[in-house]
Amino acid sequence: MIPFNDLTAQYRAIQEEVQEALGKVFRRGWFILGEEGAAFEEEFASYLGVPHAVGVGSGTEALHLALRALGIGPGDEVITAPNAGVPTAAAIAAAGARPVFVDIHPESHNLDPALVEAAINPRTRALLPVHLYGQAADMDPILALARRHGLRVIEDACQGHGATYRGRKVGTLGDAGCFSFYPTKNLGCYGDGGAVVTPDPEVAARLRLLRNYGKEEGYRHSIRGFNSRLDEVQAAILRVKLRHLDAWNRARRERAASYRELLAGGSVETPAEMPYGEHVYHLYVVRTPRRAQLQERLAAAGVGTMVHYPIATHLQEAYRDLGQGPGSCPISEAYAGQVLSLPMYAELSEEAIRRVCEVVLSD
Repeated sequence: MIPFNDLTAQYRAIQEEVQEALGKVFRRGWFILGEEGAAFEEEFASYLGVPHAVGVGSGTEALHLALRALGIGPGDEVITAPNAGVPTAAAIAAAGARPVFVDIHPESHNLDPALVEAAINPRTRALLPVHLYGQAADMDPILALARRHGLRVIEDACQGHGATYRGRKVGTLGDAGCFSFYPTKNLGCYGDGGAVVTPDPEVAARLRLLRNYGKEEGYRHSIRGFNSRLDEVQAAILRVKLRHLDAWNRARRERAASYRELLAGGSVETPAEMPYGEHVYHLYVVRTPRRAQLQERLAAAGVGTMVHYPIATHLQEAYRDLGQGPGSCPISEAYAGQVLSLPMYAELSEEAIRRVCEVVLSD
């Protein structure tokens, strides 16, 4: 059996470090907004090269609170991509704003900057590109559009830990960058967790209020907030894992290179690496018009796969009321029926990759 992912293999490699970190938390007996969370925020900000990081309860909450901290809410529109699953749109809706979906670039699978301007109107307040699968969106033209129209830019970097755009880490290019630490992420904890990073101290201060009921000190609440805090256990685990992130990302890139070499000339479309950044392969996503047959063949051979994501968000029942029906984002709609994620994790063996590729090429 070749699993789609294997978190136990990662845990075995860092077990002693994790247990030592957890022991410190349990001996200290402080589990919310304590030393571990503060230390992780400082270390994560330093890793990314940004002044402020604020730990929150999940990646979706990172997006939601970032939007609110930037003053985006009811009556506002936020432009994003429709192929990244529901969480991005859910965060926009939670802030009271309206998601507006713009189609993707056919190679990068990310928001196509050339199509964005046509969707901007007087209600547009922000652009929310997603660094999907671990590859950076093309940020320079997105940022230029934002400057020209006076818009905010929030980066969804929930799949982009350590990915770069023109030498800078994703999440650090806009007004705020949002990260998920869901267990399967390149930097994942053992539960839910997230963070927002920002260059703006006022935005960071507002985020710290929003995540903790709007509480400043004691029982004084200056704004209406939420309960969305990165707990000490998860922060301690993330501090351990952050030390290994670059090595794990290098391993993922090596495995992606093996896939690319072995699948060259075959019937599936392998991921393109855009020239402006370094892909960290949170997912290794191929495309084929015969996805169902390929997925069945791989399953029969004991290979785990997944589909990210089978329905473009604007076609989900929950978002049909937005009025963007079939044909409004044709590339995203077509790709939703073709994408297939192959096994990808830092511990994946070369032998396993060869076996996966043999099955893929056996058609």
